[in-house]
Amino acid sequence: MLRVESLSVFYGRIQALWDISFNVEEKSITAIVGSNGAGKSTILNTLAGLLPASSGSIIFEENNVNHYAPYDRVEAGISLVPERRRLFPYLTTRENLEIGAYVKRARADTQQSLEWVFQLFPILKERAKQLAGTLSGGEQQMAAIARGLMSKPKLLMLDEPSLGLAPIITLEVFKLMKEINNAGVTILLVEQNVHHTLRLAERVFVLETGRIAMEGTGDELMKEEHIKRAYLGL
Repeated sequence: MLRVESLSVFYGRIQALWDISFNVEEKSITAIVGSNGAGKSTILNTLAGLLPASSGSIIFEENNVNHYAPYDRVEAGISLVPERRRLFPYLTTRENLEIGAYVKRARADTQQSLEWVFQLFPILKERAKQLAGTLSGGEQQMAAIARGLMSKPKLLMLDEPSLGLAPIITLEVFKLMKEINNAGVTILLVEQNVHHTLRLAERVFVLETGRIAMEGTGDELMKEEHIKRAYLGL
């Protein structure tokens, strides 16, 4: 579904990504893990069109989307759930979700999509009329994921969905990601929680200082001594 080829990105004169290449297979869960500041969020923001690629190609469903505006990428089926949720705090939960369905590809199916996300996240149905800014951290993360799903994405990109969540809520979020994937949505996940990610994802890329240092299945990387020491505390 997605091919990233020799992608490099700069912040001004500072290079953040060096020659990044990876694929995301349709209906898979693919993950990028690494320490804070490794460049994980930079990859997602570049794929979403929020940052320009200095060089390289982003191929989505055989179309080069390098020059697509962010809203055109959403229209093509790419949706980003950003780090730290980024909800509209003074709108209700339902209004935040409806904004997610604003794009042309999803607008006609808003009610159907609402019913689906309320099935996935029953607590959001209870909180539908509540201001998003008053939700708990876990509820806000669920609302952010649900808003991303409202655009009917083919590829859902999640940036640090477990950030700041209690361990029990983190487990729930990872379980929900599996349910979303089982419904046919391809997922590209960026996470610092390497332990849970290696158990969830089919393909994992390890990013270190803007470069892909390792790749493999979750099971393969679980056995790597570097991963055990650097990320799993073993």
